[in-house]
Amino acid sequence: MKRIESTQNAMIKELAKLHRKKERDRQNRYLIEGEHMLQEAAQAGALQEIFFLEGEPLPDFADRHMAVECTAPVLNRLSLLDSGARLIGVASLPDQKLPEKPDRVLLLDGVQDPGNLGTLIRSAVGFGIQLVLCSGDCADPFGPKALQSSQGAVFHVPVIRCRLSAAVEELKTRMPVFAAALHHDSISLSSLRISGPWALVLGNEGQGIREALIHQCTETVYIEMDAFESLNVAVAGSILMYCLRYRTERDNP
Repeated sequence: MKRIESTQNAMIKELAKLHRKKERDRQNRYLIEGEHMLQEAAQAGALQEIFFLEGEPLPDFADRHMAVECTAPVLNRLSLLDSGARLIGVASLPDQKLPEKPDRVLLLDGVQDPGNLGTLIRSAVGFGIQLVLCSGDCADPFGPKALQSSQGAVFHVPVIRCRLSAAVEELKTRMPVFAAALHHDSISLSSLRISGPWALVLGNEGQGIREALIHQCTETVYIEMDAFESLNVAVAGSILMYCLRYRTERDNP
């Protein structure tokens, strides 16, 4: 088993660069932290190496051939926590491919807060979404905050960057595409009637969905509320995904 004692170790210095998206893309890998996240990565076949604190036991799922024992200063250099890192993994960026004819799709237009993005991916997996499509200006789904918020869900659904306008046009040939927006012709969620496949578009935290993209969608839908005009995008998106799934299953027993 390898052991690293110096923060100036060449491997550690290279891995520490993965805190930046540019380096994650260049190296085709990223850092994950915590036993749950490492276990999810291992189950998905994405885990490459494990760095653990000296004196700590390795988790049951860990392959000793990929384990590296580290001193606390070394492990803390790889961590984004203030201190106290115990288990950090290196995972490979997935070779993500479009699933053939998915019937539940989530599209994210400019969701820039990584916590919101991770939460939406987590909800997407929970509510049976088979594909998540992101615009180029969305947060990085493999950044540390998004990964932590997704709680490993990113390992269980393809998350792909693409031109959403082209994606909407293709999806409309097979299913309705709903834009979540307060628009002059929006329909309330409670009055929505659907059957079969569907896609949902959610927008930027401040600006919402781009107007041109709204016009491309089949319909716009809003969540009825007693107070305030809008919800956090992760909260609203989770409600919409649940209700769309529930209504589809209720109307198609």
